[in-house]
Amino acid sequence: AVLPTIAPYLLPRFFQQVSEKHPDLDIRILEMQTAPTTKALLNGEIDAAIIANQPTEMQLQGDILYYEQFYAYVARNESVFKKEMVRSADISDELMRFCQMEKVKLRQAAYRLGSLETFMRMVESGNGVTFIPELATYQLSEQQKELVRPFAIPKPAREIVWVTRKDFIRHSVAGILIESIRKSIPKEMRTLQAGLRVV
Repeated sequence: AVLPTIAPYLLPRFFQQVSEKHPDLDIRILEMQTAPTTKALLNGEIDAAIIANQPTEMQLQGDILYYEQFYAYVARNESVFKKEMVRSADISDELMRFCQMEKVKLRQAAYRLGSLETFMRMVESGNGVTFIPELATYQLSEQQKELVRPFAIPKPAREIVWVTRKDFIRHSVAGILIESIRKSIPKEMRTLQAGLRVV
């Protein structure tokens, strides 16, 4: 299982190559939110998951794949659009809170529910500000990139983690996938860079 805010940006980077290189592997991917993913792992319904941040359940173990900073995606009519970088305190100190900037409110629970693309379309139509993960910026057009603003230090970031149960035994398959994912990610994202803060 892969989070909906990770899947569309990560899977195209590695999945096709893995399938071609290892045609005997039968890998099936589901997009799932964190809570049902955790439940499915604990129940043995899925073998592994890619989520944001380490699991807290004792039966699960996590292996960090990469670190991904967040960027602000800003509509042209917002005052912050004129700034070269955004202070996270201007929007929110915690990505999970209700976010307010001037008259704009974004509920970050909705962000986690996979409606990131909807928020992006709203920004592009001239409304508000949202957060986008780093890998999403690689898929933007030149016109869309004009709406991207980095955050000031400390820049908010998330850990992207490969999670399995502690009794997981298919280590060779996991190794192939983990290696393929890490190779597909820009080198600087494989370690926690100075100035980033995991939220």
